[in-house]
Order: sequence, then C-alpha cells, then structure tokens
Amino acid sequence: MTENTPGSSDDTSRDPDQQAENAAQQNTSGEMPPAGVPSPSTEQSTPSGERQQQPPDRPEWTTPDRSAYAAQHPSTSQQYPQGPYGHPQYGSPQYQGQYAQGQYEQAQFPPGQYEQGWQQNQGGYPPPMNAVQTSRNKRGGRGKFVAGVAVLALLAGLVGGGVGSFAWDRLGGSNGSAGTALDAPPPARNTSDAPPGSVQAVADKVLPSVVQIQVQSMQGQGSGSGIVISQDGYILTNNHVVEGAQQGRIAVRLNDSRVLPADVVGTAPKSDLAVLKVDATGLNPAELGRSDDLEVGAPVVAIGSPFGLSGTVTSGIISAKNRPVRAGGRQGDQATVINALQTDAAINPGNSGGPLVDMNGRVVGINSAIYSPSSGRGSAGSVGLGFAIPIDHARRISQQLIETGSAQQTTLGVRITPAQGTSGARVVEVVPGSPAQQAGVRTGDVITRVGNRAITSADELVATIRSHAPGDRVTLTLTNRDGNNKRTTQVTLTGQ
Repeated sequence: MTENTPGSSDDTSRDPDQQAENAAQQNTSGEMPPAGVPSPSTEQSTPSGERQQQPPDRPEWTTPDRSAYAAQHPSTSQQYPQGPYGHPQYGSPQYQGQYAQGQYEQAQFPPGQYEQGWQQNQGGYPPPMNAVQTSRNKRGGRGKFVAGVAVLALLAGLVGGGVGSFAWDRLGGSNGSAGTALDAPPPARNTSDAPPGSVQAVADKVLPSVVQIQVQSMQGQGSGSGIVISQDGYILTNNHVVEGAQQGRIAVRLNDSRVLPADVVGTAPKSDLAVLKVDATGLNPAELGRSDDLEVGAPVVAIGSPFGLSGTVTSGIISAKNRPVRAGGRQGDQATVINALQTDAAINPGNSGGPLVDMNGRVVGINSAIYSPSSGRGSAGSVGLGFAIPIDHARRISQQLIETGSAQQTTLGVRITPAQGTSGARVVEVVPGSPAQQAGVRTGDVITRVGNRAITSADELVATIRSHAPGDRVTLTLTNRDGNNKRTTQVTLTGQ
C-alpha cells in the first residue's frame, strides 16, 4: 500500500473538501509512528556501522523541508565508555593462632572499557502532526463533521486531563512539582532504647568493655582483641595475641579511641590466655557470666576487631560444647588443647581475645580459634566454625595470673595416644607420684570415660581434664587395649 503524503506528486485530488477528508483519514489511520521512532524511509546506523535502506514495501513518511528540520535536530547518537575501575585491597592474615599481620593481598580484576548497551536513534524524526484543514462543503458538510469530531476529542482530552490532575493533587501526588522519595521529610529521630535481649542491646552494653590490642613483634605488626575486666586497667586476651611482643611494643586502643601502652602481667600458653595492664582508671569492666549451664542453640554475640576493624559485632548460636581444640597455632602440640565452645557467629583473624557474650551481655567465652579451610592465597576466613575458651576456665586462669603472674594447669599425670581399634585414649606412660598412679592407672590402659563424658580421642581426654580445677575428684572408666576388663577408679586432680 502506498500512502499519499502532503505535497507528493501522487496527490491526484484537486477538490479542497476531498483533500481535507483524505488528511483526516490519514491522521486517524493509527499508522503514525510513535514519537522518537525514525521514519521508515530514513536510513539508520546498525551496530556494525553499515547503512541499511528500509524495504520499499513499507510506507514512507516525509515532512516538508526535511533537511531544515534535520539541521535543527542533529543526531545525538553516541556511546559512553566507562573508565576502568580498580579494586580495594583486602587482607588474608594468618589464622588458627596467628593474629592478623596487617598484610593484605591485592585482588586484581582486569580493567576494561564498558560501553552502554543502548544507542539513541540516528537520522529520521517523525513528521509533525499536521492540522486538519477544513472548508465549506457545499455538497454535504462532510468537512464540518470531521472538524466537529476533532473538536469533541480535544474537549474530551482537556476535561479528562483536568479531572486526572485534580485527583492526583487531592491524593497528594503533586505539590506543584514532580515529587520523589527524596522530597519527603526524614522521619523523627529514633530515641527509643534497644529491646532487652536484642543484639543491639548487647552491643550497647558490651562495646565499651572491648579493646583493640596492637602488637609489634619479631614477626611484624598485628592486632587482636581484649576485654576490660577491672576499672583500674586489667585486660584479658589470648596468649597468642601478645606472644613474642617486644618490650614496650603493646598498645591498647580503648572504646573511647584513647591509645595506651600496655604491660604483660602474666601468660598461660597452655590455656592460651594472657592478662595485660594499662595505666588508666574509671574503665568499664565487662560482666562475666558462666559457661557450665550454656545450652546448645543458645544465641550469642561475638565482638572484636577482625582484620583491624575494631568494634565489629556479629551474632550466632552455641553450635556445640566440649570441643577439643588445639588453640594458639601450635599445630600438633597436645599441650594447647582447650575444651572449647563452638559457635557459628562470624569470627576472623583479629577477633582473638574478644568476648563471646550471651543475650544478657555477660561474657561466656573468649574467642580463640577458627576452622578455616586453606585456599590458594592463604586463609579463607570464617566458615561458621569458631571456638571460644569457656569463661569458667578463663576466670580461674586470669585470677591466678593477676595474683601470681602464672597459672596452674590441671593434670592427671599420664602421657597418652589415640587408642587403636577402640574408642578412647591409651596410656603409654604414668608419671610417678601422679594422681593417675595413686588411683591405680597402668600403662596400656584405655581411658574411655571421665565422669559422664565419653572419651573418644586423646585430645578429648586432655580437654576434659583441663575443664576441671585442681582438687576436683573425678571417676575414670578404663579397659584394656582390646576393650575388655572394664573397671572404674576415683582420682583427685592436681595442678602444675
């Protein structure tokens, strides 16, 4: 089909009324291209840069003096390249006993040019809407009818627009300008207290008692966390955070941003605990809870300085209790086994020495270690397996460190290895004069239970014994190496 456009050579009608009728039909045919779409007869640029001519069977739309129109409306097609972007550097300090060294590896991403995925139309513009020409029709008034329809449509549009605008204004959709969410006033300031038992309430209570510990050692610089336990400046942390620190090279950053030098009061490497002292008064000591009555599934909050980010708060639950964990980074050293709490609260290098607290804001553990599968670039960070020293054990050790500068470790007086072919810990040596010798424990015996707790490995026996205090009396269940000849004996534990 070929459309006759105004001014074309195919317009054979010479009657003015007939021309008006043709114009009205043309403008109401529904084939006018939408605004912003090029005329079908216009050549357009393709992504490959070629020029394509539209097929001849499509209608052509032309405008009077098209060249003048195009001169006033130059093409706006262009591409907007984006510049290359860099990437922040993130660290991968040591874990499982190595405090953060402060060294960060750089993750590289290839820079590149990114082009916008759209282009504006080039070339043609739709022809302007032509006014409907009317004249007297002596033969039937068809032009008057067309003009009347146009006027009626115009009036209906004006009335509909007015009603819609009125309704929009009444509904608050307009205040005289195009409204956005940015135009709305901010809500009233929140002055209410955090709900009791919420993570926010716990953070409000405990954060003033948590410090960042900065260390200069032979291995370089590192950082960890600590807990204020007295108003006059005693601070509890992990031994592996301050181990190897040079004299006068430990600094404590308080919650109020003060940085003070710290001295080591005492360390307990086998318990992975240490106590520091800063010259300050009026500090906010943390409230210590208890760990013996914690239930698996209880919610907890971890606070510390992972990767040097002080005051970081994460939350989770107690995933398990009585986990034998070798803390302090001494892989293969049975002397560092602790009877740990397991949590899925995010713990990373730098959290070491910080508190694990219950929802009353009471400290129930000292964050000490994480399980982190190694990757090609070192530690992979938290995977939801964090371990904390129970506060019942940490309280006893820290008190001894403050009073004497050293701490006693609870002992049974045996050397053990994993049992072969059965569950338990096999005794390979009994120390003369030890509690074990006095209770009748012999070389070759397999210890399968301490009280009501089953012993499945050598590390679990160490962790179980160290969960008790010197002087505690416990019941041992023993068998021979084949799991036969089961017997029990009472033993009083000592400290060394």
